[in-house]
Amino acid sequence: MNVSLDQQERGNLGVGFGIVLGTILFGLMTALYYEIFAGLLYDWDNDPNYSHGFIVPFMSAYFVYERWSQLRTLPIQPNMVGIPILIFGVTMLIIGSVGAELFAQRMSFIAVVTGLILLILGKRILTTLSLPLVFLIFMIPLPAIVVNTIAFPLQIFAAQTASFCLFNLGIPVLREGNLISLAGSTLEVAEACSGLRSLVALLALGTVYAYFSQRQMWKRWALVLLSIPIAILANAFRVTGTGVLANYWGTEAAEGFYHTFEGWIVFVVAFILLLGCGALIGKIGKPPRRHSATGL
Repeated sequence: MNVSLDQQERGNLGVGFGIVLGTILFGLMTALYYEIFAGLLYDWDNDPNYSHGFIVPFMSAYFVYERWSQLRTLPIQPNMVGIPILIFGVTMLIIGSVGAELFAQRMSFIAVVTGLILLILGKRILTTLSLPLVFLIFMIPLPAIVVNTIAFPLQIFAAQTASFCLFNLGIPVLREGNLISLAGSTLEVAEACSGLRSLVALLALGTVYAYFSQRQMWKRWALVLLSIPIAILANAFRVTGTGVLANYWGTEAAEGFYHTFEGWIVFVVAFILLLGCGALIGKIGKPPRRHSATGL
């Protein structure tokens, strides 16, 4: 009876220590990252390229919830390798704060959480939580230098593809860089029309869809990677549609509500294409169904 009581007391002591430690860590993380997350919320609310950021933490939390029964069975094995990762994350935060680099400050949060999990809970628990942690990257806006590097080639590709399609539709067109000249108007494939927003959103959505629809890792990765060309091509055809509207009904028809509505339609079509790719990939490796002699 005394042994049982001692075990219970040790268990209660461990739970109490865990609660105290968790409270301290939560307070420290809140103090370190309050202003950073306030800035993130502002960007999600004001930058249409990252409006999906509101959903990302909830999806990440769902991934944790889905693994909860597995996490409860894993042993806690603190790993000292978490210390250099934690130091690296804090260093990112300091350098980002000194250099006013928001991307480094925000990415440091993921590095710090990774280091803490490895240090306190161990490698097996960190491995189980790898997807929820990596998925958080989708909530962080890309730095301007990366956006500028990616956006301009996407603009040129969209302009080239749209010009090719318009020409084959019998519409006179002249392209100069990211400018598309039609008979009565000129369209500019601006940075906002580069397709970067739909690319990031479809990549995040494709990751979620790949996780739920596929069981084999290579199929998941294949589906995630397929979301990239699908998003790029979908945006190019959206620019083509804008050119058709501008040619036949004027520039006004290609702006405002119609432009926004067209973007949503094309994104839905891109996601349907992704669903189709997922269905095809899912059939790879499956044995064909055999019909019995009775036809049942």
